[in-house]
Amino acid sequence: MHHPAQRDHRDQRAKRRGRALVCAAAVPVMLVVAGCSSDSGSGDTAADATATATAGTGTAPSASASPTVQAAAYAKLPGPCAVLSKGTLTDLVPKGVKSGKEGASDDTASRGSCSWTSLDNNGVKGSQFRWLNVSLLRFDSSATRGEGDKLAEQYYAKQVSEAQSVEGAKNTKSQPVAGAGDQATLVRYDLKKKEGAFRQQTVVARVENVVVTLDYNGAGLAGEKTPSADDLTKAAEKAVKEAVAAVSTVNGDGGSGTGSGSGTAGKSASPSPSASKQASKSPSKSASASPSSSSSASPKTSAAKKS
Repeated sequence: MHHPAQRDHRDQRAKRRGRALVCAAAVPVMLVVAGCSSDSGSGDTAADATATATAGTGTAPSASASPTVQAAAYAKLPGPCAVLSKGTLTDLVPKGVKSGKEGASDDTASRGSCSWTSLDNNGVKGSQFRWLNVSLLRFDSSATRGEGDKLAEQYYAKQVSEAQSVEGAKNTKSQPVAGAGDQATLVRYDLKKKEGAFRQQTVVARVENVVVTLDYNGAGLAGEKTPSADDLTKAAEKAVKEAVAAVSTVNGDGGSGTGSGSGTAGKSASPSPSASKQASKSPSKSASASPSSSSSASPKTSAAKKS
């Protein structure tokens, strides 16, 4: 039999062990609670930081806006067989004023051409031959290809280069032409064929987003005298200026032919092309521009074709 003093001693030790176990079990619970509180606080802090960083912007972060291009200045073309007056045609193709033949086009607002043929037949004394062709190509602005006027510049340079590198050409000369749009170059050369000696004049002009290419050649056949290259040059320059003015007129520029007129009718841009470029120009060169995707141009100049 145990004495009361021993029982009391055992009861006290048992109580101490129980309190120790309770305290030991409570420690991990407190740690877990403390850990959860810490994680929650970190999340709130990150959210607060994000809110602070975007405060005042007015919008949530988004993808950058798509680039835009300046609208093409000219929206249409004149009828290709109507760009030259009767008087001009009489000078260039005296026997072919009414011979104008319009080339096929699947989009007359973007491309067109017309050709005239003149043969002044003097029988055994020979004949004077003239051939004239006017081609028009308009470029639209495109987000993928660029601004219409820039696309027209590229095509203009290509046309000039091709005229300067015709196979078999002799005495090739190039010169700028004033008063014919924004850019104009005349290329002339001689070409010997079995029919006779031909003198070729090619004038390429650009006004805004439109390129005008004028081909004019002449020859003395069956012993007739070869025409003067200077006379043909003057006639070709006069004609291309008239064609460029027709493009400007149909688009509301009053026939200035300079590409900087104040008219607005027919244009897809704002009242002044230069003002519009300053107001809304973004990363571009027209370009389809294409003239409705027309990098394939009007009839290509070739010596064989002009004969």
